[in-house]
Amino acid sequence: MSFTVAIDGPAAAGKGTVSRAVAAHFGLAHLDTGLLYRAVGKRVLLGENPVAAARALRAEDLEADGLRTQDVAQAASKVAVMPEVREAMVDFQRAFARRSGGAVLDGRDIGTVICPEAEAKLFVTASAECRAERRLKELVENGHQASYDSVLADVRERDARDSDRVAAPLRPAADATCIDTSDLTIAQAVGSAIAAVTAART
Repeated sequence: MSFTVAIDGPAAAGKGTVSRAVAAHFGLAHLDTGLLYRAVGKRVLLGENPVAAARALRAEDLEADGLRTQDVAQAASKVAVMPEVREAMVDFQRAFARRSGGAVLDGRDIGTVICPEAEAKLFVTASAECRAERRLKELVENGHQASYDSVLADVRERDARDSDRVAAPLRPAADATCIDTSDLTIAQAVGSAIAAVTAART
């Protein structure tokens, strides 16, 4: 029996952390769908055509080195606005979502486009300023140089691109539980998510 948890939200809101914790708590498979676009973005940076790269994507591409860099993140955000790229990803994501035993998928359009029939839907968000602080901390810890102002500008630019795109814009599903993590600890955010999914399972 499958049970799908769709978790959406903007960059650096904490949805990846929440998604992994929810998957582990309920014993479900987890897919960070952003990695699909990062993998395509990386191939585009290497000179490939974005649509061809998306159609040729393999599961092992999601484990490639360098998918978390700022350049790849920017490339991923740019290819994600292309309808043909998104279309190429749909079947992969939907098959994963309905796998036996259930799954948690996190991304931008899981509850609205990929899995509108998901049994549980969450929208994890936080203020742009809070997300910029988190992203800067992550970059510095990974040895990258960046300023708060540049990271904040990048966050706002990605938000605008994700929210304004024609294909599957970032927005909460009408029946999603919204969790604002701006002032929450990781434990509190995870607890809220687990409570929401538990309610959906009963």
